[in-house]
Amino acid sequence: MVLRIYKNKSPTLGKQVYVDDSAVLIGDVQLGDDSSIWPQVTARGDVNHIQIGQRSNIQDGSVLHVARHSDKNPAGYPLYIGDDVTVGHNATLHGCCIGNRVLVGMSAVVLDGAIIEDNVMVGAGSLVPPGKRLQSGYLYLGSPVTRARELSDNEMKFLKQSAENYRILKNEYLDEEQVR
Repeated sequence: MVLRIYKNKSPTLGKQVYVDDSAVLIGDVQLGDDSSIWPQVTARGDVNHIQIGQRSNIQDGSVLHVARHSDKNPAGYPLYIGDDVTVGHNATLHGCCIGNRVLVGMSAVVLDGAIIEDNVMVGAGSLVPPGKRLQSGYLYLGSPVTRARELSDNEMKFLKQSAENYRILKNEYLDEEQVR
């Protein structure tokens, strides 16, 4: 893994985290306990900060970035990812806020100022435009996303189970590293 300091800010890792050797974390990136960062992920907290909650997983090839402070937007757009979040392969999250127990599908894109509330599924390849708010309890699909339907009870349970599956997997990877 590459942990790079930018303007005197360096990534901070919680307890029992897994960060793949090929991942790059730059600047103000905070990774919560029991979370995982998989191969080829880039998290660039250079012009604002990135905060990733507990038991969340960022899968292969995903890009996490932020938007700088400006006169029009004094806070800029940091990136917040809640607890028990699954971010699928090659997703791009840019200056947005992701709630708890969210699944962001493979190759989905979530842009500046978008807010995804708790207990949401964003389908693979979907585009969440700037400033869009996705309400809790629904599946969203398309480019741009539209609300497709309410999540079933099984899908709601799956949101937590998906994160748990990756927590177990990252522990297996951590155990393998200790054997070497």
